[in-house]
Amino acid sequence: MARPLRTVFLLQDLKFGGTQTQTVALAARLDPQRFQSEIWTLLSAGDLDPGPTPLIELGHAPRVGPASLFRLWRQLRAARPDILVLMTVVPNIWGRVFGRLAGVPVIVGTCRGGGSARRQYERRLWRLADHVVCNAAFLKRDMARADGVPEERISVIANGVDTLHLQPSPLPEKPVIFCAGRLIPLKDHLTLIAAFERLVQQRPDAELWIAGEGPLRARIAAAGSRLPAGSFRLLRPQRDTGALLRSCTVFVLSSCQDEGMPNVVLEAMASGRPVVATAIAGLDEIVEAGRTGILVPPRDPRALAGAILKLLDDRGLAARMGTAGRKRVLHSFSMEAMIAAYEALFTKLAGR
Repeated sequence: MARPLRTVFLLQDLKFGGTQTQTVALAARLDPQRFQSEIWTLLSAGDLDPGPTPLIELGHAPRVGPASLFRLWRQLRAARPDILVLMTVVPNIWGRVFGRLAGVPVIVGTCRGGGSARRQYERRLWRLADHVVCNAAFLKRDMARADGVPEERISVIANGVDTLHLQPSPLPEKPVIFCAGRLIPLKDHLTLIAAFERLVQQRPDAELWIAGEGPLRARIAAAGSRLPAGSFRLLRPQRDTGALLRSCTVFVLSSCQDEGMPNVVLEAMASGRPVVATAIAGLDEIVEAGRTGILVPPRDPRALAGAILKLLDDRGLAARMGTAGRKRVLHSFSMEAMIAAYEALFTKLAGR
């Protein structure tokens, strides 16, 4: 029997984030008889537990610098992985360069969010990867059109979530609006807070919960402090959002720029929660407007407030959308489907 393919997933760190969460799940679930998974990080790993997957930290400085890159080069030469999978922006740059110099047989790049192709110089570096995986169809279209990447060198593999762990539950009596994500400009939490400020005038019993960490935390906390007392909670990020999703009535994502495929939206749908989100590339591939949730224009507090209020006032509609969302995730975004797609791709590239 052939030995398992040594498959290394390279990230900048394991801080809370969708890509990091997906990587940990993928590495742990690949068939161990065919793939020997490892996770390497260029910096200290951070928040997430890699579970059974071996972890190698190549640096401990605040930022990626010459020392961690030298360790990456040395580790690639010593470990000689069969497949190198590059999961975040900085690894997609340096992993391709050093992976090629070290003679790694198969290098798989990824493009997992709006703007990531530009930030990781796909136009110049795509040739250094044997294949690139996108988690949304619009990313593949953009890379082929704007960066000149041949379509046959790109695969779309949608994110998957654990539908056994995330189970639907009845909507709670208390009207809670929940949002989870990095506290960064892209997520536009300030528009969500402005929308809630309008909404709470009509539904004074409603609460807004935001969970996350990031550079805008202080600004978001200050904006939330101006809301009615007891109506706003700013929470730390959670390893497992299941309990928070079960406590909410509506999940909201107010991003103002193109996303890839946000995990937390899939998790909300798997938990049977209706979704209100902005009509931007990526989110419109997940949320079926009028069936599993409501899509509104970005940076529009009035429209956002109206959509949320519609679901708070019509619990029957909210429940039906939550049920439809769960069915959609089971059909198109299961963890099993994602794992099978990656295994098939890795096997094909290694065989070629």
